[in-house]
Amino acid sequence: MLTAHLLATSTVGAGTPTTDRVIATAAAVVALAGVIIGGLALVRPTSRAGAGSRGAVAALVAAVIGVVAGGFVIVTADGGPGTGNGIVGGYAAVVLGLTGAVLGGSALARTRRPRRA
Repeated sequence: MLTAHLLATSTVGAGTPTTDRVIATAAAVVALAGVIIGGLALVRPTSRAGAGSRGAVAALVAAVIGVVAGGFVIVTADGGPGTGNGIVGGYAAVVLGLTGAVLGGSALARTRRPRRA
């Protein structure tokens, strides 16, 4: 019985979109947007008052959404990679989300520092 169970776990094709894969991919894309926005907020000078903090906050929000959605996919996955549960995309979303949170947090901290005279 154990052999039949192991053979039956991977019945989804590699390119078949499942609900879990779509959610994991969307979470990874949102987290990637957080990385991009956070990177731009960190490297761009704040020429207007409040412009840098909006980008940093947007990066943090996107990063948190990516981490939460990716974590949800990881927690609810029934199997490993290749089973159609989106586990790889979930881990990618968590890693990208944490990276975006670090970049957005750094950009936000930079905008909160008092300017030198």
